Amino acid sequence: MSSVPFHYVDLRTFCYATEDEKRVEGALRTYLPEEYELERQVTEGHHGDRIAILSARLENADDVRYVLDRLVDLPDYEAFVDELDDRVSEDCSLYLTLDKQAAFGGEVRQGDGITLRGKVEAYPANREAAVENAREAFEAARD
Repeated sequence: MSSVPFHYVDLRTFCYATEDEKRVEGALRTYLPEEYELERQVTEGHHGDRIAILSARLENADDVRYVLDRLVDLPDYEAFVDELDDRVSEDCSLYLTLDKQAAFGGEVRQGDGITLRGKVEAYPANREAAVENAREAFEAARD
C-alpha cells in the first residue's frame, strides 16, 4: 500500500457531565481502528461541571488510512472534497467537524461534536501543495 500524505490525524471530543462517557467513547471509536488507545483528560467547566476530553492521535499510515476510508462514507463526500481549499489552513492542517450523535449510531456525517485535524504533508510546506496532496489522498481513498 502506498503511504498517505498526512503526518498525523487528531480526533477529539468532549464528554459533558450530562453525557454517558462510554457512549461518547463509542461515538469517537466510529472513526478509529479497533482497540485504538484513547487519551482521557478531565477538566472542569465554567460552572464547576466535569468535562472529559477524549482524544486520539493517529500517526501510523495504516491508522490514518483507516480514518480516511471512514470519511469516504460521508453522505456529502463530493462536497467535502470540493471544499478542501477552505478546509486546509496556511499551516497545512485540514479541519473537519463530525456529528457526534450520528457517530454513536455508527453513521459518518459532518456536524458538531467531534473535531478532526489532520496535518497534511506538503513539500514545500504551503497551503496549495497541502490541498493538492489532501485531494489526491481522498480521491485514492474513494477508489
